[in-house]
Amino acid sequence: MRNTRSSLLLGCVLLCSASLLYLGMSGIKCPPKSHRYRWMELNLGSANQSLSLTEHFPEETPLIFIGGFPRSGTTLMRVMLDAHNAVRCGEETRVIPRLLAMRATWSRSVKERMRLDEAGVTDQVLDSAVRAFLLEVIVGHGEPAPRLCNKDPFALKSLSYLSRIFPKAKFVLMLRDGRATVHSMISRKVTISGFDLSNYRDCLTKWSSAVETMFSQCQAAGESRCLPVRYEQLVLHTEEEMRKLLHFLELQWDPSVLHHEELIGKAGGVSLSKVERSTDQVMKPVNTDALSKWVGHIPSDVISDMAEIAPMLARLGYDPHANPPDYTRPEPTESLFNDSQNLKATETPHPS
Repeated sequence: MRNTRSSLLLGCVLLCSASLLYLGMSGIKCPPKSHRYRWMELNLGSANQSLSLTEHFPEETPLIFIGGFPRSGTTLMRVMLDAHNAVRCGEETRVIPRLLAMRATWSRSVKERMRLDEAGVTDQVLDSAVRAFLLEVIVGHGEPAPRLCNKDPFALKSLSYLSRIFPKAKFVLMLRDGRATVHSMISRKVTISGFDLSNYRDCLTKWSSAVETMFSQCQAAGESRCLPVRYEQLVLHTEEEMRKLLHFLELQWDPSVLHHEELIGKAGGVSLSKVERSTDQVMKPVNTDALSKWVGHIPSDVISDMAEIAPMLARLGYDPHANPPDYTRPEPTESLFNDSQNLKATETPHPS
């Protein structure tokens, strides 16, 4: 009996050994490490996943957020930054602006606010949860890099909130002539909720309102936190604008940002989405082809009322009566803050 048991035990040992040897020789590979895991290895020299992400990636980390109205050059900006050897932006996440919009509704609704307070779900709890969600998405959806950034155009409608929960983050607000932006949106059938693509007047009115929201928050954040970048100046004076931007982001100069198209699809380079509308355009080198395509396409009645329909044109330094304006005139981005401050100082206050 004892000999039988010994034989069975020996047989099991031999079978297990043979199985392990076979598996080892068969070339079975371990699952690839997650982007989150690899980011921890890159930035911390450790891959201890037992700790929470926020312990590895504190709120003081200098994230970069790129935003602006769709079709204003946000994709071009992010691929140019993706070409930098220390930066990874990646494709739009789509979920980040949606979560930020949801978070804003919780604060606006008095009834919802009371329900949350009664449940012990304070603003601090919500902010901590939102911060952890955003970090997990930004870290996990692309390759690791020393500086991470996010490009979701309408996320900057929540710029003030983001600047509060990420006190070391910096923001790049892309600005473009609203006439060119709206024409591009309509001609390429870029659907945005609430916009009537058959109506230039409606789209320009809503463009002006949305851009005012983002620009006002950029201005409130201050020049050390938010940099407005005009699309026209970026494509006309590319190196000058990118040097200003990298200085603002406290990054070393990298000439690769001037040739992003050479790094598309390469490891550590530029990754493009097959479903984002601007992908086909940013596969090309930086160019001025799209500057004045809108001229001659906007109805004459809309052109004549342009200053009233889209007041943000003048506020951002575009001539609402010029078709097209003289985009070659370089204008420092600092003047955007100064002009808006002067405009606010001269406005007649509304009666309370």
